[in-house]
Amino acid sequence: MKRLLASLMFFGFLQMFSGAQAAQPPEPFHLFLLAGQSNMAGRGGLDEAGKTADERVWKWSREDRWEPATEPIHRDKAGAGAGLAKSFAKALTQADPALSVGLIPAACGGSPIAVWQPGAFFQQTKSHPYDDAVARTRAALAGGGTLKAILWHQGESDCSPRNAAVYEEKLRELITRFRTEFGNPELPFIIGQLGEFPGKEWSESHRTVDAAHRHLAATMPNVYFVSSEGLSDKGDKLHFSTEALRTLGQRYAERYLETERK
Repeated sequence: MKRLLASLMFFGFLQMFSGAQAAQPPEPFHLFLLAGQSNMAGRGGLDEAGKTADERVWKWSREDRWEPATEPIHRDKAGAGAGLAKSFAKALTQADPALSVGLIPAACGGSPIAVWQPGAFFQQTKSHPYDDAVARTRAALAGGGTLKAILWHQGESDCSPRNAAVYEEKLRELITRFRTEFGNPELPFIIGQLGEFPGKEWSESHRTVDAAHRHLAATMPNVYFVSSEGLSDKGDKLHFSTEALRTLGQRYAERYLETERK
């Protein structure tokens, strides 16, 4: 009987928010833009924990409305799976039981930083990464809530000598451009470290990109760095495992909460 009652309650929860004009999640409603490439989009294996909805964690859908944040959060490519966003959001709601969190997915697997600028088209995802991120965020904000930070994980596609040499300059420009777009020069920007996995050590270009991430976090106001030390890959030496992604999401949350305490 208890199991049946729980199932009916959950079905009712989903029905409440399945219409095209779903109700606005309750305030305080904090929004986070998820940008970068595949490790932000998530390539982890899907499981029951990821498929379970939480009444205080939401995602911006392809239909431009809020819906319960079940995984995959992103749908940039067919391989989208578990990511770091849901564990990030759950850590925030655990820290503040009154809070609702809205996740705005905009990462594009394989995207170099060169396509994260106005008008740039990325063939792999047949999208405009920067323009789409801005448009989705503005649409989400139109219904209420406050944009609190941008979560960034990107750089693998720029780990060549030519691209790595200009990476820091391009990321600095991107951070400034995002802040200008959203009218907040102090908007927190949180950078996750690339994965370095046994059997595929970093090249010099990887180290250059990593140094750029660290240097921007040390020199730009409200830019922060999240370590990926000790996290495992899913077996492909490129993408974090589901467990690692959930840990990485918690690390992003810890870093974000530190900024809120300042």
